[in-house]
Amino acid sequence: MKLLILLVVVVGIVALAQLARVYELSAKLRKRREEDISHADHRLNASLFIVFMLVFYASVAYLYVAYGDYLPVSASEHGVGVDSLMNINIIIITVVFFLVNTLLFVFAAKYYYKKDRKAKFFPHDNKLEMIWTVIPSIVLAGLIIFGLRTWNDMTGEASDEAMVIEIYSKQFDWTARYPGSNAEFGLSNYNLITSNNPLGIVTNEGIAESLAELDASIEKLDNEVRYERGVLLSQKAKYEKELKNLKNHGGHGHAEHAEGDEAHADEHTHHGMSEEQLLAEIAKIDEMLTSDLVSVLSETALEAKKDKLYRLKRHKQRVLDIEDFDFSDAQSLSAWEAGKDDKIVKGEFHLPIGKEVEFVFRSRDVIHSAYMPHFRAQMNCVPGVPTRFKMTPTITTDSMRTIMDNPEFDYVLLCNKVCGSAHFNMQMKVIVESQEDYDNWLNEQKTFFVEEVKEEAAPEVPAAPVVEGEPTASIN
Repeated sequence: MKLLILLVVVVGIVALAQLARVYELSAKLRKRREEDISHADHRLNASLFIVFMLVFYASVAYLYVAYGDYLPVSASEHGVGVDSLMNINIIIITVVFFLVNTLLFVFAAKYYYKKDRKAKFFPHDNKLEMIWTVIPSIVLAGLIIFGLRTWNDMTGEASDEAMVIEIYSKQFDWTARYPGSNAEFGLSNYNLITSNNPLGIVTNEGIAESLAELDASIEKLDNEVRYERGVLLSQKAKYEKELKNLKNHGGHGHAEHAEGDEAHADEHTHHGMSEEQLLAEIAKIDEMLTSDLVSVLSETALEAKKDKLYRLKRHKQRVLDIEDFDFSDAQSLSAWEAGKDDKIVKGEFHLPIGKEVEFVFRSRDVIHSAYMPHFRAQMNCVPGVPTRFKMTPTITTDSMRTIMDNPEFDYVLLCNKVCGSAHFNMQMKVIVESQEDYDNWLNEQKTFFVEEVKEEAAPEVPAAPVVEGEPTASIN
């Protein structure tokens, strides 16, 4: 069938091309110039404008009938208002579309060129200016007021009975968090994010785990920097130079003529190291050069590792600052305890039907957009700025499957911002069910609790020799 339609279209195009060719040949035979346009040609074009207008309107009407009902049934209370706002916009746009295009086509057809007719010119008309300024302004003002009322209904304060769910986004997945039996979310801090604590929930155990991971990373990088062959050889050369200077100063008899503290100071380098200490440091470096930890890095790679080491130490200091901070609140549960019974869910999250839900959206990395099309809900997820949205689901997943006549249908949470290469796959299933089924599901979810980090004895690593002029990482 598709092939037949394609053939008909191709044959039609070829036929039109041939007709145009015949017309050109007939004009040449009549010795008529191409730029000469007769009154009959003008009248034909005017008629074709009306024909095109009717065909155009018939096509638009067909598209409205075939695809006009493009949205599924709204599955939330506020979605009814959103659909009403959309329908009013579509009606106004449709009326304006037909009105404006009718005027364009009819005027083009009626006022085609005639030799005995001259166009009237007038530069300004106050009535026309008032009509096409005041009427659109009134219509747009009405749409804006209606839209703001609908928006305020969706983003206003949630009721005291509303349940709260946090939706956490990152490239390229979603995580849902429910408060535990204490009905409070634990505080979160991005500095505490680890593989076992993806939301950075503030707990003593979470801080211990974060510090353990940071210490392991710092130790690894510190060894890579300290055991770099070029660094070791540079330090050895400096110590050998200091040792040579010390011996030369001793050979000139400086120590023999000095008394008290001056003699003691002259026996040391400006680092405060004696000859024996310098020899010991040189021997230590020789031993390090034979270690399996020795590596060879380019200058760029070495500087990058030093910079990362510096940033890791600053990160550790920020975690230590959290550990020292007092989150206690006389009117609520201690923040150190509030997050331990939170429930973290991935893959899908559940909602009870008829229960108002307030969503709190957060992002770890870039701007995402939480979009739930069947609930007519969308809100940006902005790093560092929690955003909110409330809704009340009105149709369960099973009922919507019946309405859609699709047994495999599921509500879905999508990302509606192009957030990266895997943006297309950033989605999470949403299940709407009865209160009883929801309670049973929630009770089966595990509570968040980071197991206590066991301290293990770290392997002994030789202390890095201190060299004057060598940059060292500091914690600000």
